[in-house]
Amino acid sequence: MEVDIVTDSGRFRAGVPSGASTGKHEAVELRDNDPKFHRGKGVQKAIDNVNEVIGPALIGKFVDETKQAEIDKLLISLDGTPNKSKLGANAIIGVSMAICKAGAGKKGVPLYKHIADLAGRSMDEVIMPTPFFNCINGGVHAGNKLAMQVSKLKVATYITRSTQRAQTSAERQHSRIAE
Repeated sequence: MEVDIVTDSGRFRAGVPSGASTGKHEAVELRDNDPKFHRGKGVQKAIDNVNEVIGPALIGKFVDETKQAEIDKLLISLDGTPNKSKLGANAIIGVSMAICKAGAGKKGVPLYKHIADLAGRSMDEVIMPTPFFNCINGGVHAGNKLAMQVSKLKVATYITRSTQRAQTSAERQHSRIAE
């Protein structure tokens, strides 16, 4: 699902990844469970929660999109459950991510710099992430009987440029698939 936030700085969109994990301590991805619509995987309930609950709680009120922690606290309080089952973690995360992008837009900095600032890190401490790729998926969420859940391939950390890391990761993944 995607969420758009419109502020004085522009329109900001966040796409929420869909998960298949079923752990008892995980936040709930709100699904419609209507087998006639997207095989029960639809997210219209979560979309309605963004439009009918979260949106009205934010629209027309003074919300400083650079104050991520305050906004996230508001979102969590709107839901009021420990596992985000009322509004759906997908609805809450979508709004939170879009607002985070809006905060970066308001400050005129790239998203990673805004997040580093929110985390209290100087740019000297920021390290771009190392890509990982799933090689083998198992367990209940994968629909097979493998005892493990995920096996990942990590790109060599000696590669310093993130674009080279991404290229190397993709090439290794494709060569493994071809074997």
